[in-house]
Amino acid sequence: MPLQPGTMRLTCMFSSILLFGAAGLLLFISLQDPTELAPQQVPGMKFNIRLQQPHNDFPPGNTQDGDFKVPTERGTRHWPSPAPRGLNSQDSLGLLVRDQPGPHLKMEARLRLQQRRRRLLIKKMPVAAAIPANSSASTLVWPGPQSLNGHWVSLQLSQQERKRVMQEACAKYRASSSRRAVTPRHVSRIFVEDRHRVLYCEVPKAGCSNWKRVLMVLAGLASSTADIQHNTVHYGSALKRLDTFDHQGILHRLSTYTKMLFVREPFERLVSAFRDKFEHPNSYYHPVFGKAILARYRANASREALRTGSGVKFPEFIQYLLDVHRPVGMDIHWDHISRLCSPCLIDYDFVGKFESMEEDANFFLSLIHAPQNLTFPQFKDRHSQEARTTARITHQYFAQLSTLQRQRTYDFYYMDYLMFNYSKPFADLY
Repeated sequence: MPLQPGTMRLTCMFSSILLFGAAGLLLFISLQDPTELAPQQVPGMKFNIRLQQPHNDFPPGNTQDGDFKVPTERGTRHWPSPAPRGLNSQDSLGLLVRDQPGPHLKMEARLRLQQRRRRLLIKKMPVAAAIPANSSASTLVWPGPQSLNGHWVSLQLSQQERKRVMQEACAKYRASSSRRAVTPRHVSRIFVEDRHRVLYCEVPKAGCSNWKRVLMVLAGLASSTADIQHNTVHYGSALKRLDTFDHQGILHRLSTYTKMLFVREPFERLVSAFRDKFEHPNSYYHPVFGKAILARYRANASREALRTGSGVKFPEFIQYLLDVHRPVGMDIHWDHISRLCSPCLIDYDFVGKFESMEEDANFFLSLIHAPQNLTFPQFKDRHSQEARTTARITHQYFAQLSTLQRQRTYDFYYMDYLMFNYSKPFADLY
C-alpha cells in the first residue's frame, strides 16, 4: 500500500531531525578538550598544604597559650600553592584530604570554612588597584654600590624585597579590582613636606609622632626634634595633609614626591594602642569607646565603670574589635595599615619597619639628603616611664585570650601580615 503524501512528509522530517541531532553531537564531541572529559592527572604535583588540628575555644579563665614568636621578616614566604590546571582551590583541597587517612577527613570542612572566612575578610577590606597608577617620575635615587658600605647595600636590598612582597600580595588579592582613581579619602593620612618633596603616610603606634617631628624639622618649622611638644605634633596645623590640596596638587605630589610609610607587627601595634588609650586616663577614648565596650561586653558592669568608661580589659577590647556589629566604629590606632595607607593603590618608594626603625629611618634621611645632624629621635614622649610594647609584653596580653580569639584576631589583620611579610606570632595559628 503506497504511503500517503502527509505520512511521507512526517517521515522525512523525523529523519532530518535525527540526522541533524547526530551531526550536532559529533561536532560537540570533536570540539571538547579531552582533558575535560577525564579526571586531571598531574604526575609529581605536591600540594604544599599542612593540615592543622582543630583549635578549641577555651572559656575565660581557662585559656591555652600558644608559643609566641618574636616577629621578624620571613626569609621565605609560604604563599598558597596554585591548584593544577583544571582544578580550583576547593578541588585541590579535596584531593589532598581524600589522600589522607580516615581521621583527617574531619578537617576538610574546617579548612574550607577557614579559607572562606579569609576570602570574606579580604573582600571586606578596602579594594584598591592591583597595579599602582602613581609611580613617581622621580623616585629615590639609590646610590651606586661604590658609595655604599656593606650594611647599606643590605638595607637597599631589604627595601627591594619589601616592595616586591607588597606588590605580589596586591597583585594576588587585588587582581580582580579595576584600576581606580586616587581620591582625597585615600590620601587623608598622608603628610606633606615640600622642601624635600616627601610624603609620609601616618601609621599610629609605628613611630608616627617622631616622624612628624622629623618632617617639621625638614620643613624648617623647628631646629630640633627635641623642641617639639606632643600636642604640637598631633594637634597643631604646621604640617599639611595631602587631602587639603586640589585634585591636580594631589596627583602632582604623588607622581613627583618620595612616598614612604613605616609599619609595625600587627599584634604588637594593637597591644601598644590598647595600653596607651585604655590603661591611662584619656578624655576621649574612655567616654567614647570605653563606655560602649563595657556596656556591651561586661556582664553586671558597675555604675561607676559605665559612667566613666575606665578599666576596659584586653579581652573586652578584643570582643569589640571582632564584633561585626561594633557599638562604636573603628579607630586609626587599630585599623588595618592596608586601609590607612592604601599601599595597593599608592606606589610607596620606601617601606620602613618599626622593628628596625633606627637604621631604616636614618637610611631614608640620607637618601633624601636631609641635614647630616638630623637623626631619628628615640625618645618616648608619652608615658615615658613605662616600657615600650615588646613581643614579650604582647604575648602576656594575648595569653588572656582563647585560642579561637587569637585566631580570629590574626584573621582580622591577615592582609597586614601578608603584605608586610610578618611571621605568624603564635605557633598554633593557621
